Order: sequence, then C-alpha cells, then structure tokens
Amino acid sequence: MTLAIEVDHILDAKGLACPMPIVRTKKAVNNLKPGEVLEVQATDQGSEADIKAWATSSGHHYLGTVTEGDLLKHYIRKASEPEIVEEKSFPHVINNDELLEKANSNKDITIIDVREPAEYKFSHIPGSISIPFNELESRLTEFDKSGEIFIICRSGNRSNFACQLMEKQGFSNVKNVIQGMVQWSGPTEKI
Repeated sequence: MTLAIEVDHILDAKGLACPMPIVRTKKAVNNLKPGEVLEVQATDQGSEADIKAWATSSGHHYLGTVTEGDLLKHYIRKASEPEIVEEKSFPHVINNDELLEKANSNKDITIIDVREPAEYKFSHIPGSISIPFNELESRLTEFDKSGEIFIICRSGNRSNFACQLMEKQGFSNVKNVIQGMVQWSGPTEKI
C-alpha cells in the first residue's frame, strides 16, 4: 500500500532543463508559508541532486523524491525563519576564457563535468571527467585534495553545489566555472 503524500502546492517543472527546475523551485518556496510542503514535478534527471543540494544549503527540508516512470516528484518543506540559512555562492570562481587558458597551458589540472551523462555525451570539454552531481560525493577519493580542480555544469548552478561539497570534504583548490557549458566557446568533443 502506497501512502499519499500531502502537499500544499504543486510546481510543474516537467520538460525544463537545468537550471530552470531549481530556479522555479526557489520562487515557489519563497511563496510558501513556513511548514508548507511543495511537490516539484520534473523530468530532468539532474533535478533531484540540484533540489536536494539547494534545500540543504538554504536550510529548507528536502523530504525525498518519488520516481514514477520518467517523472520525478521532489518534496520540500519550507523552513521557518530561525531554520533558514542564507544561500551561499561558492566564492572561488573562474570564467570560461580563464578555464580555456588553463586548459591550453599544459598545466596539470582536472576538469570535472557534473552534468548528466546525456548532456556530457552531446558536448563536453576534451579531457574533462564526467561525474554526475549525484555521484560526486561517492567518487571524491579519485582526486588529490590539493590538486587544481575546475567544476563545470550547464550554467554554474550544479557546479556551485559541487564546489561547496568538495570544499567541505577538504579540497583546497577547487573553482566553479561560472558561465558553464551553455556559454563555452572552446573546443568540444561530442558523440
């Protein structure tokens, strides 16, 4: 027997790609009263990791996700004022032109692409490593904590959360590529 989840509001984010599900979720949560629950209906497979990370960083409560075929239903409870923390942007950033210079300099750098596998396959920076955001924490042991690491996603949102996660785990030289692949004009590889 499946228990019905009682919600106060439903947000339709079906068919939207990153960063739009999280942008709309932020707006919807702002319109909730403390304690109310929002159901976000999305089809973007990366939205689960994005919404979970955003809720955690902002102090709201990520309750979980239910999958029904291709539909993801994310549940978030709006926190009361004392529970809410100010959402943080990762302070160490680099833009696409600076990353291209670093990549061309033959320095020993690591570029981690935290988009979903399908996004990566259609266009990615040569030599970048594909690790979807929701898998990143379990794969951190693959990297040198003092190495120069650049995190990229589609627009800088998932990579922002990935950088915060890595810094908390002791990585000292991580940078968020703030323009992301949506504005990347350097060389790419495709399927």
